[in-house]
Amino acid sequence: MTTHKTPNRLANEKSPYLLQHAHNPVDWYPWGEEAFAKAQSENKPIFLSVGYSTCHWCHVMERESFEDQEVAKLLNDHYVAIKVDREERPDIDALYMSVCQALTGSGGWPLTVLLTPEKKPFYAGTYFPKRQMFGRIGLMEVLEQIHRKWEQDGEALDQLGDELLADLQSLDRKNAGHAGEGGAGVPGEELLHEAYALYRRQFDEEYGGFGNAPKFPSPHNLSFLLAYSQMYNQPEALRMVEKTLESMYRGGMYDHVGYGFSRYSTDREWLVPHFEKMLYDNALLAIAYLEAFQITGKPLYAEVAEQIFTYVQRDMTSPEGAFYSAEDADSEGVEGKFYVFSREEIEEALGLEDMHSYCHVYGITPEGNFEGANIPNLLQGLPDDMAERMGMNPLG
Repeated sequence: MTTHKTPNRLANEKSPYLLQHAHNPVDWYPWGEEAFAKAQSENKPIFLSVGYSTCHWCHVMERESFEDQEVAKLLNDHYVAIKVDREERPDIDALYMSVCQALTGSGGWPLTVLLTPEKKPFYAGTYFPKRQMFGRIGLMEVLEQIHRKWEQDGEALDQLGDELLADLQSLDRKNAGHAGEGGAGVPGEELLHEAYALYRRQFDEEYGGFGNAPKFPSPHNLSFLLAYSQMYNQPEALRMVEKTLESMYRGGMYDHVGYGFSRYSTDREWLVPHFEKMLYDNALLAIAYLEAFQITGKPLYAEVAEQIFTYVQRDMTSPEGAFYSAEDADSEGVEGKFYVFSREEIEEALGLEDMHSYCHVYGITPEGNFEGANIPNLLQGLPDDMAERMGMNPLG
């Protein structure tokens, strides 16, 4: 880890995420007029990096690049570097995330955006390794190429920023026009049917959820489908939700030891999570499971919601009564360290006899299912008594 004895400007901030970067060799600025004035007076592009304190890939990019002297020199010499905490400034995050999605078709954190001194974006992406690897362009290559382009033809990048902003504004006007069709700015019923048809096409019949890996729980989509199933007497919408809710619970994305859901599954089967846990994900998932319980009466859904509340009250509530926003994906510097187990650790905790029963139920094997260790899960099936109690299908 490369740190400076003399901290940068972020040391004066309150955000946990910005304070994490206060000893980087990068000459970071917080979002504000001081940074923009420097960019304009020195005619330098802005390097904007947006993340949050519990983000695994934000940690990775910091270790690989922002603690690196070579990267820091390139940023400090030719850019004005700005750090933003998306939890502190969701407005800035939302604006530039829309830019990233428009330019690349996807988004995520860390969010990396290059801007003109007038804050016009012209390049965006998410995580970059220091140097090109695995087919992904490296941060050094990006910074070097854009510096050369800025020196040779900065007006072209400025024009690109104007064109991108015009495209985004045009899209906003188009969307506003669609919403306003039929009067009062309220979407018509046809839009609901189109949304349902889209989910139906994307539904994963084998594992539940929608689309391929990585898979996000997207509880707002499930709540929509539950409401749609009731409003239009559409059992297929309810079936998709139930398949998804049960599959997510069976998988390793659900913490079968401490409760609560991780942020998303890295695979199609819901086995290997991105181990970070978010308060808002768990809040919305609790609502989705409770809505499913109200409709079906199946005890599984109520039990999962109750376990989520147990987790939030135990681990996500401060002694003063406020809620924590997230738990880090990295535990003691290792991704998922507190969520994976060996058979020996389980034997130590439960004893030999109970260890065998637990390993049988939760898919714990000597070879492991994640980097030589085990993520407890119920994907292989359930004992009949457990399945009957929870109203679940005993088969995996």
